[in-house]
Amino acid sequence: MTGEIRALLARHLPDYRVRSIDRLGQGLDNTVYEVNNELLVRRNKATTPEENRQEVARLAALRELSPLPVPEVVFADDESGVIAYSKLPGEPLNRHPVDDPRLLAEPLGEFLSALHGASPDRMRDLAPLDDYPAPTLLQEAELDYRDVEEHVPEGQRHLVERFLREPPPGEPGSPRFCHNDLGAEHLLVDPATSTITGVIDWTDAAITDPAHDFALIHRDLGPEIFELTVSHYAFDLDEAARARVLFYARCALIEDLAYGLSTGPRQYAEAALAHLAWTFS
Repeated sequence: MTGEIRALLARHLPDYRVRSIDRLGQGLDNTVYEVNNELLVRRNKATTPEENRQEVARLAALRELSPLPVPEVVFADDESGVIAYSKLPGEPLNRHPVDDPRLLAEPLGEFLSALHGASPDRMRDLAPLDDYPAPTLLQEAELDYRDVEEHVPEGQRHLVERFLREPPPGEPGSPRFCHNDLGAEHLLVDPATSTITGVIDWTDAAITDPAHDFALIHRDLGPEIFELTVSHYAFDLDEAARARVLFYARCALIEDLAYGLSTGPRQYAEAALAHLAWTFS
């Protein structure tokens, strides 16, 4: 694969000298490489040329919309599903906890206010509509859980099983533009100053229920940081929306647990188990 990356760099940046290419990691859809400690080259295994072009246009719009830094595209190769970005400063929050996570709440609230405040009509050409029904999410969560329940501490299994017996929440109201995968692995931070330095991986961005963005904040950072983030949010998060936040957070945790115990990096499973109590209590 590094040979393919070298060939793409030579094609799109013919005067660029490649000194090093390091594979940073792999997710469900993406593989990311770092070049010369200054470029990130992401290859999406499932994207189409049209989707690749859409993401480039989305990131250009986001650089005007987002109060937090987002990646700047250096080049894109639609046929291979590759996009190269300038590397943002900072470290992934999931691997580098900050000294004071409460300081993340205000910038996250302002960031989500800007995203969710964007006109869906304006963003519709830049992101697909995602209206995946809650009953289907619950069914998938139960199937995932049955595959991994033996790995859940016995004293916590009743929390998950109680959730799986509950009816799913009602359908959301007006969809908004969302990151739609705002886990800690996609927040770059300066750990010493507890500052967010960037928001990455916009592959799953969609016009969808804003509760999806809050769900992973709740799952990964806990209920206190979730509530502080909501206090800096420009819109009302009513009881129905809060119920969907918890629902999505719990489904996402089960999904990460199953992923980390099967084909994904083990760290996903470790984080899921670490956060299970506050997500399901």
